[in-house]
Amino acid sequence: MTMFDRIAVLGAGTIGMSWAALFAASGREVVVYDPAPDTEARCRRLVAASADALSALGQPQAGDDSRMRFTTDPAEAVDGAGFVQESVPERVEVKHALYARIADRLAPQAIIGSSTSGLTLGRLQAGCAAPGRLIIAHPFNPPHLIPLVELMGNGLTEADVIDTADAFYTGLGKVCVRLHKEVPGHIANRLQAAIWREAIHLAAEGVASVEDIDKAVAYGPGLRWAAMGPVSLFHLGGGPGGIRAFCDHLGGAFQSWWQDLGTPMMTPEVVDMLAEGVAAGRDARPIEELAAERDRLILAYLLARGSRTTPSS
Repeated sequence: MTMFDRIAVLGAGTIGMSWAALFAASGREVVVYDPAPDTEARCRRLVAASADALSALGQPQAGDDSRMRFTTDPAEAVDGAGFVQESVPERVEVKHALYARIADRLAPQAIIGSSTSGLTLGRLQAGCAAPGRLIIAHPFNPPHLIPLVELMGNGLTEADVIDTADAFYTGLGKVCVRLHKEVPGHIANRLQAAIWREAIHLAAEGVASVEDIDKAVAYGPGLRWAAMGPVSLFHLGGGPGGIRAFCDHLGGAFQSWWQDLGTPMMTPEVVDMLAEGVAAGRDARPIEELAAERDRLILAYLLARGSRTTPSS
């Protein structure tokens, strides 16, 4: 039996549309809320565009949008839904206003998974009438391809909610990780922020161009990170002695590098530098073409990796 036959997607921006495409491809009824007048057209285009990739990943109804419906009323969207994926703008007051609008129509046992990139669960729960059913369920862009989902509950979360959400996402082919403590940005975005901070520092200090900094990641550690996380990779780097040997050999060097890392500020000048660097490095290729290349490479990797991304039956 399919878990959660009806899904509500609240917010159809880049993340919400991608979630909707995945849920529809899994054969579920999907009701999408967004006030924008072009919501339906955008979502149906993405369903069609993602069909080949989702079919290759084993989703049974990839490209089928016959069970998708659209509304400008969030209460209508959640009516009868067992699971709600909330992906409205990253402002706590906007999310709280949405939670108030759906409170009267939300089923008592429905789970709300917020796609928030960095807001903490406690802040979100403060504006929710059913805080025990609201969790962090943060994906990575684009959610219909990237397996990662960061999950978090807390002391207010009802006992079954996180395990149920984990089983739901895992059944869609996702790889779930769990946060045990609230921090802004969760896990992966904080790691991204650390890398990006140093990338900006290196470019601002003239160490290398934006293009070459990107290449240094994409053709170096980025390839290894796709296979394993940094701690496991350094464990391998220690040879037979593992992580202890690695730390004995290179711990001092890393400590000195940490002390030399930069702390740039996101000034207008820095933004200009990044924009100019990106423009110089992509040979005027349109953003749609770059996104298609990203998705093609991600799909190839996922197919090569195999069963970790295959949805459960």
